[in-house]
Amino acid sequence: MTEISTHPTTDPAATGPASPTSPAGDAELVAAAVAAAGRGMTDRETVAEVVTLCAVAGEHLLVVGPPGTAKSEAVRRVAGQFGGRYFEYLLGRFTEPNELFGPVDLRQLREGRVEFETAGMLPEADVAFLDEVFLGSTAVLNTLLGLLNERVFRRGRTVLASPLRVCVGAANHLPDDPALAAFADRFLARVFVEPVADARLEELLEEGRRPAPAQAGPGGPAGLLAAVDRLASAARTCDLDEVTPLVAAALRRLRGAGVPVSDRRAVRSQKLVAAAAVLDGRSTASARDLWVLPLIAPTADTQALARDTLADLIEKAANRSLVHAADELSRSTAARAERIARTGTALLAEHRGLPAGRDSRLRLEAALREIDAGFDPADLPVALAGIRAELVAAVAPS
Repeated sequence: MTEISTHPTTDPAATGPASPTSPAGDAELVAAAVAAAGRGMTDRETVAEVVTLCAVAGEHLLVVGPPGTAKSEAVRRVAGQFGGRYFEYLLGRFTEPNELFGPVDLRQLREGRVEFETAGMLPEADVAFLDEVFLGSTAVLNTLLGLLNERVFRRGRTVLASPLRVCVGAANHLPDDPALAAFADRFLARVFVEPVADARLEELLEEGRRPAPAQAGPGGPAGLLAAVDRLASAARTCDLDEVTPLVAAALRRLRGAGVPVSDRRAVRSQKLVAAAAVLDGRSTASARDLWVLPLIAPTADTQALARDTLADLIEKAANRSLVHAADELSRSTAARAERIARTGTALLAEHRGLPAGRDSRLRLEAALREIDAGFDPADLPVALAGIRAELVAAVAPS
């Protein structure tokens, strides 16, 4: 795998306000980009955020859900914010390896050498999305397996270090074929999606009328892909000593509850914990980062079981950059407060730039109702109390 530039990791609390090129500053840049990617994607913010988590962790993601649930759109928007090279393909039973990895270089073949043209293909992508990933042929999946494992493409005489940060595989359902189990296991994190709930259909329709957010050009806004790489470097040196006993206790609980966790997945789960910490602006992991552990459960049912089994260990989990994912996977009060605060701030900023209207007022009132339903006034976090006061002022009759 190609080396990623290193960047010193520091605790933001010890250094004051984050500079644009500090790990905390990079986390803020990436948080703003992933929020932009998720804007207008009703109930798909978690997918966008977990793609970002995996890009920093250097792991791959599997998204499972029925057709038409915006799996590809969520990934496409994140890749558009990151910039860099993006590769997307729908696999089928008859997909040939050269459709993903590139054709034979005919000039080299005339000289008796079997090499491949990889320009614009998967081996040279920074972010990749493979739809119906389990439908690939044995030849496709075997070549893909090596690329995912080692970030190195090997075929014929071609050996190429791949810049791939994250590959997102998508499927309508998990495969029943045991032969695909080893391949599926290379996707450490899993996200399961369903059609948007009936209660949010008005929101879905309203957001569907809005144009998609503008994408970054190659290289990303202000070097966003470089910021992701610096965070990935910081994650590799993140201090996990404090949280290791908690992770071990959590994994024992998961296995005891019947959630299958192989040794390989157990070890690699630490990369998700470290990535969550640096995306939260810290160089030391803590219990606040344990919300990522349900992601390694292999099915929707075992993921729900994992969340319930770890409820007391992840009750303080939260993340300033990945507010929706932390809330959904932990269901903690702290994570809910982070998410509502981020949503409320964005709504207020949007409201100030728009003429007064019924739709805007309804969205502000919905945010207020969520705050009042989820928190006792006496226990309302200070930051959330300030946002609530602003929301009340915004909806008050003039």
